[in-house]
Amino acid sequence: MTDPESAVPAPPPVAPKSLFIKTYGCQMNVYDSGRMADVLAPLGYRSVDRADRADMVILNTCHIRDKATEKVFSELGRLRSLQRRKRAAGGRMILAVAGCVGQAQGEAILARAPFVDIVLGPQTYHRLPEMVARASRAGGDRVLDTSFPAAPKFDRLPAPGCDQGVSAFLSVQEGCDKFCTFCVVPYTRGTEYSRPVPQILAEAEALIAAGAREITLLGQNVNAYHGAGPDGGASWSLATLIRRLAELGGLERIRYTTSHPGDLDDSLIEAHRDVAKLMPYLHLPVQSGSDRILGAMRRPYRAQDYRRLVARLRAARPDLALSSDFIVGFPGETEADFAATLDLVRDVGFAQAFSFKYSARPGTPAALLPGGVEEDAKSERLGTLQRLLASQREEFNRAMVGGETSVLLEKPGRHPGQLVGRSPYLQAVHINDGRGRIGDVVRARVIGCDTNSLSGEALAVAVGASRRDPARVGNGA
Repeated sequence: MTDPESAVPAPPPVAPKSLFIKTYGCQMNVYDSGRMADVLAPLGYRSVDRADRADMVILNTCHIRDKATEKVFSELGRLRSLQRRKRAAGGRMILAVAGCVGQAQGEAILARAPFVDIVLGPQTYHRLPEMVARASRAGGDRVLDTSFPAAPKFDRLPAPGCDQGVSAFLSVQEGCDKFCTFCVVPYTRGTEYSRPVPQILAEAEALIAAGAREITLLGQNVNAYHGAGPDGGASWSLATLIRRLAELGGLERIRYTTSHPGDLDDSLIEAHRDVAKLMPYLHLPVQSGSDRILGAMRRPYRAQDYRRLVARLRAARPDLALSSDFIVGFPGETEADFAATLDLVRDVGFAQAFSFKYSARPGTPAALLPGGVEEDAKSERLGTLQRLLASQREEFNRAMVGGETSVLLEKPGRHPGQLVGRSPYLQAVHINDGRGRIGDVVRARVIGCDTNSLSGEALAVAVGASRRDPARVGNGA
């Protein structure tokens, strides 16, 4: 029997605090925002949906596109007024800038925005509680941490929270060794690192236990994954990892993004052929259809290589659809170079795509290249490309009407009895007849479409993943 006088007293309860995270950019940032919320939970922080209700606000930033830094400062200006209002009411709001803008512009942020308390890079999220403690004490420090610790951040982060929903992200790889001339990722995320297989499998099982039915594997160059196998054994490829994840009970769908065409190997093509749970939708950025521009971008393939790769993928999985990224107006791009991009788009056909005008990122080799394209020409080319891509997206959606597809139900719709889910091709599908529950995979007949979504009627609740999606087989999207 324990002596009451010698018993260790229980620690005092942690005072509840509120946390708001605004996420910019890619799905990796969405994942990282969730992990920052997880690591702050033991300090009493609980997420809220509005900055004006928060005791701490984190901007999780992206540095890929033009004027990213200015957008961050604009948002900080708005938050400063909320911070002042909080102080006037006797409280305090901690402001933090995380992510790639924080990594690239940390000292400038602290100099230009003296009301910011913390600036941290993507590799230091596991140290966030320590930073918050330093910033919170009386006369607290302003914290800058954009280092690249020797120990991977994933080894120090807690298990993910249980509020991921039926579709969850799982980061398996980070960083990039490609050093494309236009890209800041190697400088803000570091070189390639692949998480060990046991760590990934444990996280996947936890997500499934919490209700996830679909997992998207994330990485800046995810198909370069080469994580250490169980017991420190030989490294696994992404294809091997996908095959193992497909064996997990309760998991219905697997996706991965973002891919690099130079690392999409035979084993991954075969996984698309063999693994029913691997969705027939692939984001495969090409950037340009001009060999000359691809060379200037330091992309290790040519347009015809990309066409051949797509042909092999579609031979292995006839119902596979593609999305991609395009940059127009790269330094030195001529009308002939741009025409080559349009030719590639027509030849391949895309269900979805993201296209942008080139903008110089400070510190990248492309920022020093001669032959800048006039802004008016960039805008005209982007408009032409986006009209072509939009027509392909609309054609893809129209081809679904009248066929059947599987839908993973994710959330209630706007109307009574309506549920909204995702097709294998990530289209939003509105099911109006109330059949099925959130988390079910239902077979549905597609009865209509618009620019960004489909409408359907549920036919039955599916058991497991379908081997092929009949609505798309043979359509050559």
